Amino acid sequence: MRIFSVNARYLIVPIMSLLTIGGILLGDTYTWLGVILFGVCTVADIATRNIHRRADFAPDGRSYGVKYFQYGVMYFMLPVFITLQLALAWQIHKYASSASEAVSVMSLIGATLSAALWAGLGIIYGHELSHNKKEGFFVSRLIMALSGASHFTYAHVYNHHLDLGHEDDPATAPRGRNVYAHAWHSHMGQSHYSYDMEAKKAKRQQKSFINLNNRWLVGYLFSLPTLVLFIWAGGLWGIAAILIIWGISNFLLEALNFMGHYGLIREEGKPVEHRHSWDNDNIFTSWFFIEIGRQCDHHVRGETYFWELDDVKGPNYGIGYFQLFLYILVPPFFRKFVQVHLDHWDQNYATEAERNIAQEFNRHAKLETHLAR
Repeated sequence: MRIFSVNARYLIVPIMSLLTIGGILLGDTYTWLGVILFGVCTVADIATRNIHRRADFAPDGRSYGVKYFQYGVMYFMLPVFITLQLALAWQIHKYASSASEAVSVMSLIGATLSAALWAGLGIIYGHELSHNKKEGFFVSRLIMALSGASHFTYAHVYNHHLDLGHEDDPATAPRGRNVYAHAWHSHMGQSHYSYDMEAKKAKRQQKSFINLNNRWLVGYLFSLPTLVLFIWAGGLWGIAAILIIWGISNFLLEALNFMGHYGLIREEGKPVEHRHSWDNDNIFTSWFFIEIGRQCDHHVRGETYFWELDDVKGPNYGIGYFQLFLYILVPPFFRKFVQVHLDHWDQNYATEAERNIAQEFNRHAKLETHLAR
């Protein structure tokens, strides 16, 4: 029974994704089901903010997590996210071909927002599989390609995990930056990293940049079927829908990066330690995001299975991702909330060198805030 409960608790997103697909296929007001479920998750996350659980292990030290089951679920999510887009494309096609007689504008908006939100949450599987150097890495790229962000897989492993907390990592938001600016800087910065990596490789191999072994180019080619599908489904309506899906899903992706590392600093050349990430580990965040909130342990043990990541007493916001997401949407409110935690980090976690760097960032952040007013 313990094995069942430990593994079943990570099925929240698969189940809700399937419900969202069902709502889109049913049409009418059901298309808003994905948006409603997102709201329900927010309420559940806030309600469980003070409930925390450690990783579960048997008395002999064995994990209760079943590797083949969990990886089977993660691989299964690729066709689920494809089906999500197919369902939306079908509704768009009905709308475009029937002059809105069969599908109302409101139901189409609901379907698009529902698909965008749950496609964005697919990052948790793209992220987890990026740390599997075998077939999981390829599936990660395919999942990310559905949101036009296949570059993420390489940049996450070879840039973010190595340069965490340093200015060379575009996914680490410096103090003073808001989530809207960070979404753009991080997305473009990670894409630029992947581009440079392939440009250098082509130069070493004395090849043209445009070649079939260019993983940056091929990654974006993986997104072509999605573009073709939506253009075929509804022309300009399809293009508008895919831009909304990619915009929202990539914003959610970068919001996770923002929440996991905002304002934290690591001295160049020093090892990544637990204190260089923020933990978000209330029970609903842990189960919904398949422990992606345990950033402190994950960045020290990057190859560890998500169900074995544990509380390592690192810096912690004390609230879950859904509640924190609401905070970051209002930058002045978030700055006030996070400053207390940053001050605590500077005093209790940072080294002397990191405190000196933090003081420079703090002065710069205050200047930017003053100019923004």
